[in-house]
Amino acid sequence: MAADAAAEQVDALLLLSFGGPERPEDVMPFLENVTRGRGVPPERLAEVAEHYLHFGGVSPINALNLDIIKAVEAEFASRGIDLPVYFGNRNWHPMVEDTVEGMRVDGIRSALVFPTSAWGGYSGCLQYHEDIARARADVANAPDLVKLRQYFDHPLLIESVADGIRAAVASLPEDRRAGTRLVFTAHSIPVSADNASGPPGEQRLYSRQVAEASRLAAAATGFDEYDLVWQSRSGPPQVPWLEPDIVDHLDALAVRGVNSVVVCPIGFVSDHLEVIWDLDNEAKQRAAELGMAFARAATAGGDARFARMVVDLVEERLTGAAPVKLSDMPSLGCTLNGVPCVPGCCELPPRPTHR
Repeated sequence: MAADAAAEQVDALLLLSFGGPERPEDVMPFLENVTRGRGVPPERLAEVAEHYLHFGGVSPINALNLDIIKAVEAEFASRGIDLPVYFGNRNWHPMVEDTVEGMRVDGIRSALVFPTSAWGGYSGCLQYHEDIARARADVANAPDLVKLRQYFDHPLLIESVADGIRAAVASLPEDRRAGTRLVFTAHSIPVSADNASGPPGEQRLYSRQVAEASRLAAAATGFDEYDLVWQSRSGPPQVPWLEPDIVDHLDALAVRGVNSVVVCPIGFVSDHLEVIWDLDNEAKQRAAELGMAFARAATAGGDARFARMVVDLVEERLTGAAPVKLSDMPSLGCTLNGVPCVPGCCELPPRPTHR
């Protein structure tokens, strides 16, 4: 069920994100929120907790989202748009339920919701619908909430990614740049979840969207050849996930004689923990062991064009304008009050138990 495309009365914008701990004592409660109902053993949580504790128990995600909000507010002001911006999370404070209650108290009747995921699929889209529905169910007389569409192929997003790639190439030793291999990464998910992503009758919406965004960014930077790999797998070894993993791929590139690589985390809006741990630590260290020059492209969220894109999406919604996009893949994900795009869209198969 898509939300009506006509202009509507909107009182606010809600930035909805994943959340992250802000001090060491938050880490385990946060991870328990993330993995609730998945049967993840305590030893696995302890292992992931060490990644957060390596950075003092603080995830960068909340601060980066607040930076995006400030930039969006400035862009609203420059365009004469009078909308307050609220901030809520799925897994840690400020929790979206508390934010929606605050919106109600403030007299907000209808708000647009910008999710910090550009993609389709369960984690990238449907789970945000669930967050919206859960928050509204928790708050009496909650405002209407309309989630904005997927934006994986928005021109401003691709321009930001492309500039990040160019800067990363320029940071490499001059004598290595000519042979640089461009490698895109995104968060791995179970193959079964990827197969279920999209409306019924379609498959692999998530991986197809990531592949399309990678193609667009590679073309914008003049790379005829590139690779798309995956990172941050967390599932049991017996369950197939999207592959290859970035570290394994670096090994394969070294065998082929590649001695310079730029890694672009196209699947991430900002420098989440998965970026700064899996890429800036593990992948960078492995590249050094292989004698490979390594540079990681910046994520798009810190670029001024990202805030412009957010406001473009808001204006597109308010005016009923046609979506601005670079591909012919459908722009899904825009619905009212957490209703899925269509029944069965992006529903996950039953989760396996971790062992």
